[in-house]
Amino acid sequence: MGRSRLPSPTAYRVLAGMGCVLVGITNTGPWAQPAGDAIAISGSSTVGPITELAIKGFQATAQGKAVRFNPVVENGTSAGFREFCSGKTAISNASRPISSKELAACKAAGVTFYELPIGFDAITVVVHPGNTWAQDITVSELKKLWSRSAQNKVVRWNQVRSSWPAQPIKLFNPGRDSGTFDYFTKAITGEQGNGRSDTTSSEDDNLLVKGVANTEGGMGYFGFAYYKANANKLRAMAIVGPKGKVLPSVKTVQNESYQPLSRPMFIYVNARQMAAKAPLRNFVGYMLRNASEIVEKEGSVPLSDMQYLLVENKLFRHVQGSAFAGDLPIGLTLGELLNRSIDQNKRSQFRL
Repeated sequence: MGRSRLPSPTAYRVLAGMGCVLVGITNTGPWAQPAGDAIAISGSSTVGPITELAIKGFQATAQGKAVRFNPVVENGTSAGFREFCSGKTAISNASRPISSKELAACKAAGVTFYELPIGFDAITVVVHPGNTWAQDITVSELKKLWSRSAQNKVVRWNQVRSSWPAQPIKLFNPGRDSGTFDYFTKAITGEQGNGRSDTTSSEDDNLLVKGVANTEGGMGYFGFAYYKANANKLRAMAIVGPKGKVLPSVKTVQNESYQPLSRPMFIYVNARQMAAKAPLRNFVGYMLRNASEIVEKEGSVPLSDMQYLLVENKLFRHVQGSAFAGDLPIGLTLGELLNRSIDQNKRSQFRL
């Protein structure tokens, strides 16, 4: 996996002041994984590749060599939570926080969990590379194009902006089980799920990439890492936000200028399975200790080293449940989002 993240001496002092025992999550003693007890993971197709990289790195270590995983299922954040809240999976990959309905389902099934931010994403609006006119787009124009009221009505580019040509527009978007769909529709239309259905949709982001890349007049949206991996086939549009025309990038997510389509990414871990299964504890510990390198390698935006340490400390202090109470946070800065998630386990003297 390469070098691990090395926290500063100051960071270690912070954790020491919180009363943490860093070895608490990484049981290095001998253990045997029961037959048929492979770790099951499903959910977001945006977060899935990050988890797969973590599995690959973990299984290359002495501690992880014998640990078995089921294939990571990329069935969308909502579908992942349905499986997680019914106890079918140990980890749920999520590109949005858990919803009120999902919280109720977990509670009814007796599923308790840790909510662990692992990075940030920039939902990226892309067009066919032959598109020479649509360089940027406003939030109101995105709403005019993507909301339910546009269905079978807004079908040409000049209906979005009068200076654009009267050519047909073909839309590609994530399916309704996708956290990306949930976040985009809430951020752009103000109403979660307010999206048109006369589009090509899929939970497989690679199909969306191919759709836009192969369709003249195509437009779509998906996670930043999928755009980066296919930048030679697509062109990203700048979003006109509070700070002007801003293209998605690691820098514009970190400096909080890419709004309102920057969002946090999470893994949710079943707390009871975590307590009972050393292989799961060891994997989650490995993933968090190496998250900065893993997320960067995958192409998304990592947290700072100090922020990852504070996320790890949620485990050490057994801070369970969601910090978002079923809310989908739109328009918060990265700092506000992280503080909301980790405030429960931060003492005032260690606030960043």
